[in-house]
Formats: sequence, structure tokens, C-alpha cells
Amino acid sequence: MSVQIWTFVFVFLTFGLYIGIAVWSRAGSTSDFYVAGGGVPPLANGMATAADWMSAASFISMAGLISFLGRDGTFYLMGWTGGYVLLALLLAPYLRKFGKFTVPDFIGDRYYSRTARLIAVFCAISVSFVYVCGQMQGAGIVFSRFLEVDITTGVIIGMAIVFFYAVLGGMKGITYTQVAQYCVLIFAFMVPAIFISILMTGIPIPQIGFGAELNEAFGGGYLLDRLDGLSSELGFAVYTEGQRSTQDVFFITAALMFGTAGLPHVIIRFFTVPNVRDARRSAGFALIFIAILYTTAPAVAAFARTNLINTVNNAEYAAMPEWFSKWETTNLISFTDKNNDGLIQYVGDPERNELEVNRDIMVLANPEIAELPNWVVALVAAGALAAALSTAAGLLLVISTSVAHDLMKRSFMPDISEKQELRSARIAIFVAVLVAGYVGINPPAYVAQVVAYAFGLAAASFFPAIVLGIFQKRMNKQGAIAGMTTGFLFTATYIVYFKTINPAMDNASGWLFGISPEGIGTFGTLINFTVASLVARFTPEPPEDVQAIVEEIRLPGEAIAR
Repeated sequence: MSVQIWTFVFVFLTFGLYIGIAVWSRAGSTSDFYVAGGGVPPLANGMATAADWMSAASFISMAGLISFLGRDGTFYLMGWTGGYVLLALLLAPYLRKFGKFTVPDFIGDRYYSRTARLIAVFCAISVSFVYVCGQMQGAGIVFSRFLEVDITTGVIIGMAIVFFYAVLGGMKGITYTQVAQYCVLIFAFMVPAIFISILMTGIPIPQIGFGAELNEAFGGGYLLDRLDGLSSELGFAVYTEGQRSTQDVFFITAALMFGTAGLPHVIIRFFTVPNVRDARRSAGFALIFIAILYTTAPAVAAFARTNLINTVNNAEYAAMPEWFSKWETTNLISFTDKNNDGLIQYVGDPERNELEVNRDIMVLANPEIAELPNWVVALVAAGALAAALSTAAGLLLVISTSVAHDLMKRSFMPDISEKQELRSARIAIFVAVLVAGYVGINPPAYVAQVVAYAFGLAAASFFPAIVLGIFQKRMNKQGAIAGMTTGFLFTATYIVYFKTINPAMDNASGWLFGISPEGIGTFGTLINFTVASLVARFTPEPPEDVQAIVEEIRLPGEAIAR
């Protein structure tokens, strides 16, 4: 069967499974809708957390960026992995013991302020919108290639599917759907990686093949040495040497770490298990499940880059295989014959280079470039959709709970009924899907870069407020409000300026201290910490009952009864 037919089969089967699970586990109460009733087993929650965490950026874009950026691209790998460890060990158990549904709920109660809650709601919605746009963009790329529709239609299909099971099932439906999606995405990521590792090195474990010698058919020698040589010959940067400044790599990695620890859609997962002990266990399971993909991604990136160079450079355009023309129709790969010789010149010199490749297609195109069976190619498409839609569902739930629970129920309409609250949450998801779909159709950057901006905003707003709220009794509402406001505004302004207002200045010479928009969230985090601490020092202490709660959440035991 053709790739398109196999894709239809896999998409039909997997989407049917997701919708079936959503119907089976539909939410009947606000507790089911927000935190799945608090009864999800740790193993299932670990798988759901991994699926929620490993978005289209992890599945599609991370390996693609590493394949083009080489060592520089690994800050995504280090930042996201380190950030999850930071969240699981430093923050999640304490937040779970505090016993609140959402991050704005925690901030509103810990800082005894409706203003603090409203600022947190605004930040949560902003971060989630930026993040979910990247997922819609990823879904559109997959649909446009493998179902042979335009990207706009692809995004609309993804919007419809995720809206259905997010609205119907809430967190309960999303959780068990994400368990299925994790199984699909990890199988889809590992199968081609194993096949290609065997083809190129004879070793079935990609993580080992990454450091092994290539077969003679691929030129022999160690994989990374071969890739360094190919890159140098063609005028590209040496694969294993970084081009970014040390401070920018540090700031980007730190922003991704701090942003991870402040992401509301990941934090809320720790409220879906019965108790604090299970929250810790589910965090451990999630880390294992995440590590399977994250330790494989560098190998996939190197395999894909090597295969691409060997396939396209100096090849006859007229004789290129079918996958090339299929990707050309999506405008994500393009060839311009500058010297009219009919050969593809793929080189590092922009004046001579004739091939433009969107980095987001590398993982998706890799099985086709390696000439793997059609069913493997289609399986990767199904896995990419699972990654994009699983995270999109979690983010949409954050937006809906922020609006219905934190904004309406806890702030402006405390007497609203449970039925009205559920209806408001579902309406919020509908609006969020429309906005996310529009930005997904008109993306400002690559998927992973869009997601990186969301992490920077989360780092500059939530991370300091959560850390200080847990570990600093003296931190009061004035400090938290001032810190969140200044950190978020500084980071958002910097990103918007360089990406929208003055993109011509978006380079190392124009950046503040050489820090890129992807890394500016770290600077925003430092501003937040500094402003919050200074304001708290010169304003009244929190009430004694709040300080007592801060003491109590750091002691072993179950959730605080309040």
C-alpha cells in the first residue's frame, strides 16, 4: 500500500481509539474535568505526563533542530530534561500537598490575593496559548504531507479532533487518551530509529549506534566524524562544534529548565493522583518514559542529517525519489536551480545553495529518505500527531480551568453552579482552539522555537513565584505581584520586539548581552526573583496562617485539609 493509504489507516485507528477513550471516560463533575477525580494510578499518570510533556516540539522539531544546529541544538535536550527533573524533585510534591487544582489557585491562596490570582491567570493563558500554537503548527505539517492537504486544512483537522475529546472528557478523558498517545508516539519514534541504526551501523540500539562506525555503504568511519567531514566539505558549520556564544547557550538552557518547572499543564498532572507519595512515583515513571525518546533524539538527528546530505547533494533533480516532490508540494522543502545544471547543490554558502529545507520535516522525512517500508513512514505520522494533540489537549485544559475555575469561580462569580462552571470551561476551550488554530496557520517560527518562547514566559512569571512561595515564608503578595508582572512584561516585550517589531535586529549584535529571544526568559526570571525579594523586604509580612501553611507543606504527609 502507498504511504497515504497507510497513513489513513493509522490515523483512523489511532484517532478512533482516542475518541473512544474520551467517550468512555467523559467527565461528569468539575473534579473529573479538572483533575480526573484525583484517582489516576501512578504508572498511568507517568505515561500521561510523558505524553503531555513530549509535544510536537519534542517529537518533530527537537531532532530536526539538532540535525541542523549540531551541538547548539542540544540545549533543547538539556534544558527540557533538566527542567523536568527540577520540577519533579523540587516543586511537584509540595504543590501536590498544597492541594490546589491549578497554578493560579496555588498563587491566589499562597499570596492571599485576588490580584495575584488574576495575574497568574493571565500568565497561564498567555503561556498556554503560545505553546498550543506550536502544537497546531506541528499537526498541520503532518496532515499537509501525509494526507496531501494544505497546511491550513491540516490545522483545522487537528483543531476539530483535539476539541472533541478535550471538551467531552476533560482531564479524565485527556489522561487516559494520553496514555494511549504515549504508546503510539514512542513506538512511532523508536521503530524507524532502530531500523535506520541497523541499516547505517548494524547496531539495533540507536543510542549505541550514535557512537558507532558506519557501514561501508555509508562511507565507513564513525558517524559523528563522517558528519563533521561532510559538513566541512559543504561549507556548513562543523556538526560537533557550537556556533552560539557560551552565555546564550547557558541562558537558553536555563530558560527551558525554569520554564519547564513553571509550566501549568505539566504541574496540574501531579494533582490527578490520589496522594503525595503517588505524585512522586508518577514523576519517576514519567522521567523513565521521557528518557526513552530524549536519549534517542540525538541519534535520530545525526542519522537524518547524514542521510539527507548523502541523498540530495549533487543529485539529479529530475531523478529524485517521490518523497522529495511530495514535500515540495507543502513548501517545506524547495529547490532553485541557480546554475541551470539540473543538479542539486546543497552547500553552506547562501549564494550557491540551491536547496532550502524546513527543519521541522527532518524526523518526518527521515524514514522516507532512508527508504524504509511505507507502513513505517505512516507510523511516524501517527506518532507525530499523537505528540502534538496530547500536549494541545493538556494546554487547552489549562486555559479552560484558568477561565472557568480561577477567573470565574474563584474571582468574579463564586456562586456559579458546577454545571455552569463546566459549560464555561468548555466554551473557553472552543475559543482557545480557534485562536491557536489561527496562529498555527500563521506561525512566527519553527515549532521548537515557538515552544521555547512559551517556556521563557513561564520561567519569567511562574517559576520564581512558585519557588519563593514554597521555600520563603517571608514572601508576600506585594513581592509576588511585582515580580510576576515585571518578569513577564520584560520577557514578552523582548520576544515581541525582536520577532515582530524589529526582526532585522534579531542577531547576536542586536541582543541584550548577546542573549537571544529563546534565552531571555532566564534574565526575566532573575528580574522576577530580584524585584519580588526587594519588594517583600520593604512591605508587611504575610499573615501568620499563610506562614504556617508554608511550613506545613515542606513536612512529610498528605495534602493539607483546607
